[in-house]
Amino acid sequence: MASRASRGRKQAKKGVQLTLMVVGASGTGRTTFVNTLVESVLLEHRTANLLVDPTNPRSGLDANLVQQAASQANVEEPIRIKPVNVELEEDGVRIALTIVDTPGFGDGIDNEYAFQEISSYIERQNDDILAEESRIKRNPRFRDNRVHALLYFIPPTGHALREMDIELMRRLSPRVNVIPVIGKADSLTPTELRAFKKRIMEDIEYYNIPVYNFPYDAEEDDEETIADNSSLRALLPFAIVGSEEEIMIDGESIRGRRYPWGIVEVDNPDHSDFSRLRGALLVSHLTDLKEITHDFLYENYRTEKLSRSVGGNDPDSSILPEDMANQSVRLKEEQLRREEEKLREVELKVQREIQLKRQELLAKEDSLKILEARLGELLSNDLKHLPW
Repeated sequence: MASRASRGRKQAKKGVQLTLMVVGASGTGRTTFVNTLVESVLLEHRTANLLVDPTNPRSGLDANLVQQAASQANVEEPIRIKPVNVELEEDGVRIALTIVDTPGFGDGIDNEYAFQEISSYIERQNDDILAEESRIKRNPRFRDNRVHALLYFIPPTGHALREMDIELMRRLSPRVNVIPVIGKADSLTPTELRAFKKRIMEDIEYYNIPVYNFPYDAEEDDEETIADNSSLRALLPFAIVGSEEEIMIDGESIRGRRYPWGIVEVDNPDHSDFSRLRGALLVSHLTDLKEITHDFLYENYRTEKLSRSVGGNDPDSSILPEDMANQSVRLKEEQLRREEEKLREVELKVQREIQLKRQELLAKEDSLKILEARLGELLSNDLKHLPW
């Protein structure tokens, strides 16, 4: 088995792939969090199209565009699933990060369609892996797009989880690592925030929602791992403050938000849980999130999927187990037969080329023999005419 150090060196050389899905209603700080996470403008804000200069976030709003948007405010836009790719480097390791954004979630009265779209997207990625594993000859360039963590943004109401929050996390937790976060946490006082966090975790426990809680084994894990995971678990749900602006404080540039009563620093753990969450996602728990996704969540999905197909519980399946087994064998035999045919075609082609080369060589040998015979005759004639 490869050591952890050797695995780290391989990751640093090849890089790792990570997919994060961000889900939350408009106004919960989802877009700002993503841009703060990757330290660039990866996602555009909804209001960007209303600015006088869309390329300048500090420019004013266009009155005509604002009026036009207000006239269409009652029109519900369906949820969209938007994967965006970006490359990062953390601690010398290249990370091919995919952010799956979900604009439109929570904006409608009935969110059933949004639940189904998100769930279907996650399951389609699992289906792609299942199909790839079933191939006799796999695609070396196949890209694994499974979602390794879903960050669910809870609005900072200060009350408790809404029915929509409970339903979404309960549905998706068996399929993906759900990490609850409180967006725009600076809108609550420290006392309100502590009480809100406690209430949310009580609701999660009451409704038995299996969120990702930074698991550890008290008997097998070392003290440092247990302490680190325990401290991260105690922060759930993470209180997030994001900012795309930099503020000068005592000659030092920091990311933060300026208010009349003071400044909130994004990377200050006393002000926000952002730095702890970012470190967990991109460094300390990246491997754990990927392993749980593959070894536990995907394997459970795979078992359920195959059991439904074989057991006949799948409404789309009316094939008996023995028929399915026979069909699978036939498909594999057919694939093998095609591969053998291709090999035979290649062999015949090679044999034909060898035969042609052999004929060309024989023809050249015959030509050389004829030339040698002619040269012999000429030389013999010349010798006869020489005076002796």
